[in-house]
Amino acid sequence: MSLGNGRRQWTAALMLAGLVCGAAPLAAQDTSVKPGINDSFETPDVPQYVERFEKEGREVYDLRKEIIDACELRPGLRVADVGAGTGLFTRLLSERVGDEGKVFAVDISDEFVDHIRDFVEKEGLKNIEAVLCEPDAVNLEPESVDVVFICDTYHHFEFPYKTMSTIHRALKPGGIVVLVEFARIEGKSSEWIMGHVRAGQEVFEQEIAEVGFRKVGELEGIFKESYLVRFEKIDPSAEKE
Repeated sequence: MSLGNGRRQWTAALMLAGLVCGAAPLAAQDTSVKPGINDSFETPDVPQYVERFEKEGREVYDLRKEIIDACELRPGLRVADVGAGTGLFTRLLSERVGDEGKVFAVDISDEFVDHIRDFVEKEGLKNIEAVLCEPDAVNLEPESVDVVFICDTYHHFEFPYKTMSTIHRALKPGGIVVLVEFARIEGKSSEWIMGHVRAGQEVFEQEIAEVGFRKVGELEGIFKESYLVRFEKIDPSAEKE
C-alpha cells in the first residue's frame, strides 16, 4: 500500500472519526503497531508480486470465487478494495457490481496504483478507480461505499484504529466490511505467519469492534490458514436510542 501528500486534509476527518467512534483508541495510535511492515511496498517489483499473489497454491487465490461469493455483492454497489495490491480481487469485485457499480482500488503503493490504472485503461474497465491512500487513512469520501473488502491486508495496517475509523467514515449507514486474514494460532500456524502477522483473530476483531463495527457473520469450513469475517457499521445515533 505509498504515502501521498494529503495528510493535512485528512486531519479533520480523523478527529471527527475519533468523536464518532471513540477517541480513546485513536489517541493510542500515535505510533505504528508494526514498524517496517510496509517497507517492501515502497518500491515493489509489480511483476514479481503478480506472480506471488496470483498463482495456484495461495489459499485466497484458490478460494477467490468462494471469497467473492461471501461478499454478497449485487450490481450497482460501490465497493472499496483496501490493500488492492496487484488488483486480483479488484477485477473480480468489478465483475460482480457491474457497469452500474464502482470499485475503488485502494493501496499505499504508487506502483500498485499505477499498475491498476494501466490494466483498467488497457481493458477498458469503466467501473474501477485507483486510489492512493495514507498509512492511517483510506482517502475515500464520507459515506461513499457500501462494502469495504480487506484481504490479507489488515495485518499491514500500522495504525489500525485510525485506518478503520476512516473506513467507518467512508461506509454508508449499515455498510459492510469483509475481512480476510491469516489465522495466527500458536502451535498450528506456519512460522512465517507467526512472525509476520502481529496478532490473532480475536485481537483483530476486538480492534475493529472498538472503532464502531459489529460482527455479523463468518465463513467457516473452507480455509486452512485464513478466516473470513463480516462486520456491519454501527450507527452511533441508533445505538443511543
